Amino acid sequence: MAKKSSLVRGGTASAIVLIALVIGAAEGCGHSGSSSPSVSADAPMPAAVVQVRRTPLSNTLSIAGEFLPYQEVELHAKVAGYVRNINVDIGDRVHKGQVLAVLEIPELVAQLQAAAAGVRHSQEEITHAQNEVSRAEAEYAALHAAATRLRQASEARPGLIAEQELDDATAKDRSAEAQVEGAKSALSASRQQLEVSQADQQHYAALSEYSRITAPFDGVVTWRYADAGSLIQAGTSNVSSAPVVKLSQVSVLRLRIPVPESLAASVHDGEPADIRVKATDEHFSGKVTRSTDSLDRSTRTMQVEVDVPNQDYKLTPGMYAEVALRVQNDPNALTLPLQAINRGDGKTTVLLVNSQNHVEEREIRTGIEGSDRIQVLSGLNEGDRVIVGNLGAYRPGQHVDPRMSTMADQKYTAEQGAH
Repeated sequence: MAKKSSLVRGGTASAIVLIALVIGAAEGCGHSGSSSPSVSADAPMPAAVVQVRRTPLSNTLSIAGEFLPYQEVELHAKVAGYVRNINVDIGDRVHKGQVLAVLEIPELVAQLQAAAAGVRHSQEEITHAQNEVSRAEAEYAALHAAATRLRQASEARPGLIAEQELDDATAKDRSAEAQVEGAKSALSASRQQLEVSQADQQHYAALSEYSRITAPFDGVVTWRYADAGSLIQAGTSNVSSAPVVKLSQVSVLRLRIPVPESLAASVHDGEPADIRVKATDEHFSGKVTRSTDSLDRSTRTMQVEVDVPNQDYKLTPGMYAEVALRVQNDPNALTLPLQAINRGDGKTTVLLVNSQNHVEEREIRTGIEGSDRIQVLSGLNEGDRVIVGNLGAYRPGQHVDPRMSTMADQKYTAEQGAH
């Protein structure tokens, strides 16, 4: 029995030691497994953030434009005739008022001579009418004086002058007065006829001037349609008439740009334009000069023009140029980097870090979108912190450790320096 009790006590002690070891091992394992979650729960996750700032922001439209002449016209003859000589050919540079071609119009010369003769005849008629007025006035003065003396003598001594003699003198006086008025009317008619003759002369003289085709502006002859001896029909006639030459003004060119419907309302006169011409390897700046203010229904574009000086004639009509138009501009826009924006489900959101460093999802409304920044119209205030980059790693309500993005600050500084 003593031996048995000793064995029992020995087995019990071994069991107690084994249980203690198992419990210690279990506690050690439990402590080791729970230490990592405790650390991750307490330490906030780092997050790169940027502040909402005010910066100049613009949107640029890059599009191809075509150079066109500032003015271009086909010069017709106003009167029909033969080309006596043509003084220019294609490529010739001409000046305003320069004679380009001369027409020969024999019948017009005869009409002009007839009109000049009509003027001379009218002038002679006026001279004759003036002489008639002078003669009639002199005769009227003599007869009127005689009638007056007879009337005075009859009044002084009644019965001295016969009534018949007085009546004859009075009738002659009135007839002479009527002749004066008639002579004056004839003189007036002669003067009116002179005006008619002079008008005819001016008309044919003007037509004679049209026999000389002159340049209406400085330019370049881009086409020649007639040669010496060609019959040219009048440009005002109903028959089909061919022009003599085509003239283009190229010292200034129109750079015509088709702006899409979506941006047409954003383009205004005076907007800067950056122009690159690949054909001549030129790069220069200009400004929007004019626009049609209406859309072409076939292309749904608005035609915009930039006037480009071309004094050295390096540019020619028909060339193309790459044009960058700043169609939207705000010098003090509230902006964010594009990397902070999340678009989806028909809305635009950002992850805002509040004052307690917790993440909030905030819906915003955007405006102008530049190359790397976007305008915030509503939803954020200046100075707010938002997460930039790797937006999928964060969720609303999460506690984060906000760290200002150095790259974003560098971009902001570079933008400020550029403006």
